[in-house]
Amino acid sequence: MSVAAWYKGAPPMLPDATGEAMPRAGARRWLIAGFPALRHRNFRLFIAGQGVSLIGTWMQSVAQSWLVYRVSGSRFALGVVAFAGYLPILCLAPAAGVVADRVERHRLIVVTQALAMLLALALGTLVATRLVTVAAVVVIAGCLGAVSAFDIPLRQAFIVEMVGPEDLPNAIALNSSIFNAARVVGPALAGSLVAAVGEAACFFLNAASYLAVLAALLSMRLNRVRRSAETPSPVLAGFLSGLDYVRHEPPLRNLLILLGIVSGLGLQYSILIPVFAKEIFHAGATGYGLLVTAAGIGSVVSALHLAARRYSRTQHRRNLLAGLGMFSVGVLGLTATRRLGFALWFQALAGYGAIRYLATTNTLLQLLVDERYRGRVMGLHTVMFLGTASAGSLVLGAVAQRFGAPAAAAIAGAVSLACGSWLATRLRRLAMRERQAAA
Repeated sequence: MSVAAWYKGAPPMLPDATGEAMPRAGARRWLIAGFPALRHRNFRLFIAGQGVSLIGTWMQSVAQSWLVYRVSGSRFALGVVAFAGYLPILCLAPAAGVVADRVERHRLIVVTQALAMLLALALGTLVATRLVTVAAVVVIAGCLGAVSAFDIPLRQAFIVEMVGPEDLPNAIALNSSIFNAARVVGPALAGSLVAAVGEAACFFLNAASYLAVLAALLSMRLNRVRRSAETPSPVLAGFLSGLDYVRHEPPLRNLLILLGIVSGLGLQYSILIPVFAKEIFHAGATGYGLLVTAAGIGSVVSALHLAARRYSRTQHRRNLLAGLGMFSVGVLGLTATRRLGFALWFQALAGYGAIRYLATTNTLLQLLVDERYRGRVMGLHTVMFLGTASAGSLVLGAVAQRFGAPAAAAIAGAVSLACGSWLATRLRRLAMRERQAAA
């Protein structure tokens, strides 16, 4: 089905859900009414495993940034490590999207999660034995980026196989809720552990957390999903056909381009949070954990707000604009304040706005895309969401090294605000055309 057809009100053609449904009776009824995706057994397993694993992931993210800054004392080194993690995503995610349209996604997700576990274990071992260097962190970050290039589009495309079309928006919002709930818990634990016993504990706990998601994946009961019976074309040809599909669907194209700009420069202000914590607010590792946790709290509230109701086409557009505006104000506010208390509030606002924008973008892409191109479009989504961050992290790291972290973060906020202004203009013109067509 074309994107234009969806905008005219036709339902998207998506596969049915697999796995047993949760009974709509008893004490669970109220939960299902608010979060209908939870009636699917496979999705419940997925969310439970992800909830544990993502806490470990956020712990590793916080500990890794603090480790690099402690060892090197360089703002630019933070950008280099981020670049190393994001570059493989930029290079490999397009091919990964093609693979996601051709293979059994569930099995390959098990492989990617197991590889991520081994990388976390390796980093923890290097830190514990005092053999870690910034170069070693760069290598491990690059390897994890290569794994993530396949893992992320696979997991995004796998959601619809667990819940079906009707509950897809709710499932995306719930997945975002779990991700950001972990963003609250993980950094707080990491800040305390780093201050008490060092970074290695965070990496070992992250490795152990992958056992939960692996157990959940292996416990699922899945029906076999039929892929196209056509002879697969070469990966490059498959990617180019997906790119051509997006190019001829303006809503998909515009959503992805805007996401690339915001993610590439706007969201990358977060690599500078260790600098804000240590040099601007003089709060150390504990302050760093608090700043990341504050953004996580805002993100959780935003994700739960999105998950609690269904939205019309017009409301989805408003969510995009409102989210981008709130994120921009939060980042610019962080650059302006020198008090940690105010900074925590601005971080919460930035987190709320970022998830309102990002989750709505993901939802619209998944609802608009033709099922034949789902993996490829989610691969492009991964490139725009994470791959563009490779360049953005280097740019902001270099600016911070030369002019300071507040100046670099101000650029991130200003770029996001400019994107919001462009989006407001586009949506206003679109609304005018729709009113004229209806007249």
